[in-house]
Amino acid sequence: MKKLILVLFAAVFAVSANAQEKKNLFKSIYEDIFKYSTIYVAGDIQNPKEEPKDYFVRTNPSGNIYEPPVVVDGTDYYDFDYRYGFGIRKIARFDYEIKGKNYYDGTESNVGLAASNSPIKGFEYVFHTEKERSRDEVFKNHRYFLKHSGKYHMVKVESRKQGKVNFNYKSAEVRGKIPVGDKFSFNAGVIYRTHDRAYGYNPIEIWLNETDENGWPVNYWYQLGYQYGYTDQWVTINIDGEDVYDYYWYDPQGNEVAYTDLQFRDTIFESLINRYNNEQWDLLDPFGVVSPVVGFDFYHYKNNFWLHAYGSYLLPYHKYVKGDEDFSYLNRNNWGLGGLRQDSDLEQWEDYQAGVVFGWKLNKSIGVFFEGEYTKFWDSKIYNGSVGLNITLR
Repeated sequence: MKKLILVLFAAVFAVSANAQEKKNLFKSIYEDIFKYSTIYVAGDIQNPKEEPKDYFVRTNPSGNIYEPPVVVDGTDYYDFDYRYGFGIRKIARFDYEIKGKNYYDGTESNVGLAASNSPIKGFEYVFHTEKERSRDEVFKNHRYFLKHSGKYHMVKVESRKQGKVNFNYKSAEVRGKIPVGDKFSFNAGVIYRTHDRAYGYNPIEIWLNETDENGWPVNYWYQLGYQYGYTDQWVTINIDGEDVYDYYWYDPQGNEVAYTDLQFRDTIFESLINRYNNEQWDLLDPFGVVSPVVGFDFYHYKNNFWLHAYGSYLLPYHKYVKGDEDFSYLNRNNWGLGGLRQDSDLEQWEDYQAGVVFGWKLNKSIGVFFEGEYTKFWDSKIYNGSVGLNITLR
């Protein structure tokens, strides 16, 4: 993705040089590409979320359970959260958009990043990279965005990673636009998108339900513990004159972690399931899919009334060009307890995105507004919205 963006920039430089032969090359590049852009370095710091106090007791070191136990503070404590990053941006704002702050820090989100239309013709871009710490976990994030808009076309390339929410997405699209009057336009083209998740594929479910030719389980649930270094020991405990039999469980360091099979399965085993699934998913290559897309954009603006509506519809003719198709979204409903059903058919699907920005100043004192956006990509549904009434007392 970085190489593609660099190639596009190189192409822009070449076009700029040929289009303005009489101008100085560097001046031409500056005016066409970098003029009105902003370079920024920013960061923030805040206290972490405070966890409720959590105490538990351990048996007295003497081993006598009737002596006062040791009270242990099991509360999770975290250092402060922080975020710092730098970047360069040149994103035009629509007339209704107001710069929220007197500076840029990389957290801005303009409508032009999602809409197929743009308030200007030419190039817009964001190149932002940052590091953040949240609850003592450190993540590296980035957003690389490059878009070129004209009267009859739109080209966009984007790479975005948000480590805290495990979001990693790349896309590239080309659309032709057909203006209908001054306010409305249709568009159609093709889009390439990536996703990391193998939808419908649950490795642990398949592992637990694997059977041999006689129908007997190949893997018993407790064998997953052995696989990760846990051991068990058969013990006999006499309670009120009656012998009780079960297994004690020990972690790879030899510490007792459970006093029965049931306790082990209800506690430690849960984390082992997630660990196994994550390891199996990590063995898969990322997926890349190409899809036809159609869309629209309507934009009307007056000082006292504005409406911006836009949408994209990805037709159900998706073609995977990267990743193992067996694990792709086309097979999301074809995985069963025994693995992938070999007689199953590939299932196409529909994705879409739409947004609306509306504002109306009824008079000098009263105004109403609504903003919202909805995106459905694969199994992910992302939406946000706000509505309000403003009354200015005079």
